[in-house]
Amino acid sequence: MPAPWNRNRLTEKLGIDYPIIQGLLGGLSSQRLTAAVSNFGGLGSFGAHGLAPEAIKDVIAQIRSLTSKPFAMNLWVSMEDEGARTSDESGFNRSLAPLAVHLAALGAPRPAYKPYSPARFEDQARVLLDANVPAFSFIYGVPPREILDECRAKSIVTIGTATTPDEAAVLQDAGVNAIVASGFEAGGHRGSFLLSAEDSLTGTFSLVPQIVDIVDVPVIAAGGIGDARGVVAALALGADGVQLGTAFLACEESGASPVHREALRGKAAGHTALTRGFTGRLARGIHNRLMEELNRNGTEILPYPLQRGVVRNLSIAAEAGGRADLLPLWAGQSAGLSTCTDVSAFCNSLVEDVAQIAGPVIQWSANQGGKHSYS
Repeated sequence: MPAPWNRNRLTEKLGIDYPIIQGLLGGLSSQRLTAAVSNFGGLGSFGAHGLAPEAIKDVIAQIRSLTSKPFAMNLWVSMEDEGARTSDESGFNRSLAPLAVHLAALGAPRPAYKPYSPARFEDQARVLLDANVPAFSFIYGVPPREILDECRAKSIVTIGTATTPDEAAVLQDAGVNAIVASGFEAGGHRGSFLLSAEDSLTGTFSLVPQIVDIVDVPVIAAGGIGDARGVVAALALGADGVQLGTAFLACEESGASPVHREALRGKAAGHTALTRGFTGRLARGIHNRLMEELNRNGTEILPYPLQRGVVRNLSIAAEAGGRADLLPLWAGQSAGLSTCTDVSAFCNSLVEDVAQIAGPVIQWSANQGGKHSYS
């Protein structure tokens, strides 16, 4: 008899009941959402790359006050792009120009230029190591060997992210415990690190089996998975688990604003596109006026994270004014499937639907004696 669909080497490694990972969500993470997913039996995650070390320490303490179950903290290995340290006030003003009219219309003050103050991945990672978090996930590269060695010594599960098979091979060689195969359907930033993001746009259906075939560690499918059908499809491709981001972003417990959550449940969510205009790095969101304006030829886009800081000034004002057309509305290509309002209800419905669909598929695989039993 094949094992139940929700029990496999990934769930055993992480100590969870279901191979369902909550996406990273970056600045839209929340302690409530992370804990809710973990309490259900999945792996809640918190994207902490934009936080100072002391703030990360506080977040970890808050999550632990809400759950005793395993959770993951996520960081970006690459914290800045070329040119971030040399960009000057004139570049800031050119990048601000297309946003200035919107800031004025919303009654927001024109932001003043501030010299770039870099953050260090190593300083953030030290907090995770000292706190002995259950799982440490990361994108945009591979942490230094000494950090991964300390994770192994402390039994911290490491989860790297690959957008190409070559990136997956590098992650396996580094000794990570699991690999997220992030297809180009995914919302937000995917974390390409060997080639440019534009040259790493492989879809989930193509990427997952290619990575499964070349690595020995558990593979987690991500990108365009929004309901039980996507979960079963990922398992059929050989994945050991799935990572859902946009589906959880729509939940009330997420850190997304009411304006953002409403947009995810609206008709516009069916039209997403890629842009560097929101942060300086290629990312996917709902196509809106802001994206269209920032994607125009000739628009000055600062290196990451400077562009992110400039746009953030408008985001605060647009959110307060209920202007979804002027917000970065992070979303994947399956945003139109987003129905979540309550995490627990969504997770219960998801696992029930997966069991109903997966049962016949697992039995068929067992009868065929196929390579994957989806266990």
